[in-house]
Amino acid sequence: MARTPSTMLELGTSLPPFSLPDLDGNLVSSENFKNFPVLVMFICNHCPYVKHVIAKLSKLAKDYQEKGIKVAAINSNDIEHYPDDAPDKMKDFAELHNFSFPYLYDESQQVAKVYQAACTPDFYLFDASHKLVYRGQMDSSRPNTTIPVSGEDLSRAVDNLLTGKPQAKEQLPSVGCNIKWKAGNEPDYFSIQV
Repeated sequence: MARTPSTMLELGTSLPPFSLPDLDGNLVSSENFKNFPVLVMFICNHCPYVKHVIAKLSKLAKDYQEKGIKVAAINSNDIEHYPDDAPDKMKDFAELHNFSFPYLYDESQQVAKVYQAACTPDFYLFDASHKLVYRGQMDSSRPNTTIPVSGEDLSRAVDNLLTGKPQAKEQLPSVGCNIKWKAGNEPDYFSIQV
């Protein structure tokens, strides 16, 4: 299974703005999260790395939301070549996994490019002033390993943010399937598969 790591966007980066349709066609904007900490994650329906963590991720996201963290998931994949990631299938996936957060479709892939997203899943945690404080893995579990899905890295980052503790100096990149770029749309930062 090919693995692509996060690009590890520079800490302190301001939350890149976005305005994308949710599964009902309503636009959700980063402006909706003004003055709130926000977790932005790039996921999709078909990726085995996402499927591996999605049950735990959905639960953690709901817990975070109850503590005041805003959450948004974005799918930027090319649906022509990956029809399992199309919006109608996104709706099924969100319902199946009880998403409590908006699942947004980035048809142009421009939002993924601005975030320098490289893989699914890819996580970005911003504080209430919308500065990036964490980007990296949810935990060390991967498909076909014996390491259980715990969400410990991401949970620690959120807990540190909520309690005012400093973030870990070492943040490990997330690893997953590469974002499925439309032909000719691959960004120049695109990570090489390892």
